Amino acid sequence: MFQTADMLNIFQKYRGDAVVIPGRGGRHWIDISTNEKKDIPLGDPAMGGHASFGMGLALAQPDQKVVLFDSEGDVLMNLGALVTIAEKAPENFYHFMLDNECYATTGGQPVPNAQNVAYDVIAKGAGYTRTYAFDNLEDFSNNIEEILSQPGPVFVAMKVFPHIENEPIGARRRWQTRTRDQVIEDVQQQMGVSN
Repeated sequence: MFQTADMLNIFQKYRGDAVVIPGRGGRHWIDISTNEKKDIPLGDPAMGGHASFGMGLALAQPDQKVVLFDSEGDVLMNLGALVTIAEKAPENFYHFMLDNECYATTGGQPVPNAQNVAYDVIAKGAGYTRTYAFDNLEDFSNNIEEILSQPGPVFVAMKVFPHIENEPIGARRRWQTRTRDQVIEDVQQQMGVSN
């Protein structure tokens, strides 16, 4: 297992011009990102919603690399998204899943059978063209450039230490730094859509 922030710092070096969706699995991203206008924080939609949004954005912007930092809880809540992503096969979609073996945003309840689930195998079985699994930061670091240079959809499962939030939702540090309208405006700009 490794720290999410350490992994994100490594990823940042290879991000390039990619759009990043810091789903529930990427909350630390706001402290690391150097291109906020290319970040699309969705807040906390229903669990499982980030992958479908990421796929839709990748399909709408085929010339733009789209990276999602998802969580295993989200993937489990919408396994159907994996087969849909595989069928639509957006070559510009990179699905990174952070597996902390618990539902950290709701208090740390354990994910059933957490130590035995092979999410990369599930994604491969769903039809993703390339899948990876890392529980060692050095291995991740040695492979990230290659991962991002391959056509997608790519699925990357990573074992990370949990950061459990036991504060009431209203008392938590706000990690979405832009308003909904600012995010929409930035996405429209990227897509060349005018108001």
